[in-house]
Amino acid sequence: MARIGSFLVLLYLTYALTLCICDDETNYGGSERGNLFPGFYRSSCPRAEEIVRSVVAKAVSRETRMAASLMRLHFHDCFVQGCDGSLLLDTSGNIVTEKNSNPNSRSARGYEVVDEIKAALESECPNTVSCADALTLAARDSSVLTGGPSWTVPLGRRDSTSASLSGSNNNIPAPNNTFNTIVSRFNNQGLDLTDVVALSGSHTIGFSRCTSFRQRLYNQSGNGSPDTTLEQSYAANLRQRCPKSGGDQNLSELDINSAGRFDNSYFKNLIENMGLLNSDEVLFSSNEQSRELVKKYAEDQEEFFEQFAESMVKMGNISPLTGSSGEIRKNCRKINNS
Repeated sequence: MARIGSFLVLLYLTYALTLCICDDETNYGGSERGNLFPGFYRSSCPRAEEIVRSVVAKAVSRETRMAASLMRLHFHDCFVQGCDGSLLLDTSGNIVTEKNSNPNSRSARGYEVVDEIKAALESECPNTVSCADALTLAARDSSVLTGGPSWTVPLGRRDSTSASLSGSNNNIPAPNNTFNTIVSRFNNQGLDLTDVVALSGSHTIGFSRCTSFRQRLYNQSGNGSPDTTLEQSYAANLRQRCPKSGGDQNLSELDINSAGRFDNSYFKNLIENMGLLNSDEVLFSSNEQSRELVKKYAEDQEEFFEQFAESMVKMGNISPLTGSSGEIRKNCRKINNS
């Protein structure tokens, strides 16, 4: 795994040297995206993206799983108050952290890597680059470092001075949600069904805890029976890692074929009834339109990569704080002057 991680880091750094970043606000339409545009730090912190990329590359080289963890942090941040870094705040004063919500408690990870990114940015450009932008860039770099697509990231987000535990509990889709609930929660953020399917493809990397899929193995509908859409031999293998009781933190790969490589294998698994989470498999089993998208991405990785990049930019633009709103935190874990 270390050898693979080192190869991916070298591949990405080579790619980064030739990356052409379009940082013209006018060409990108920054004024129409809440004043976010790729060249936001061109003068104030020209090495910002390079710094983030370097820290993330080292973290993923140490542990490939960290790429999925950082991408998940970005997703869970954007679905609560928009992409404003609220997830990164610890409990302090009037702040009640989102880290203890049901979707995040004992599962969200990677905060220390964000701290490392922020420290490096503060050393280079004090009081300039927001935690929200740092996390958004880290999500993009995590994709590239594991073999996935790249995209130009609009920048200029500012950090929130509040968090929402209730928003974290209520807005983020859960592993056992129904298809309609999942789509509704994405729609509430301005994301459509195509975004649902494409962004779910991020489950081609990373792991999930037993507690997130146990219901499918033993009691899917409350009648003591397993989920009939789960392939039987795959289910038997999962039961060895995930007993009826205990072992809540035991991990299984979200993509049984390539948990450390960002590709379209996830969608092929769904077609074979081998999606780990209920929220994965319902994309193939519960709706004709989403089923066709799953088939398309399973057949054409390039098509998936293009849509994933587009949907990640769209998600990253959810309700950003810009201008004089919010602040630029010095420490991502606490608001300034607290």
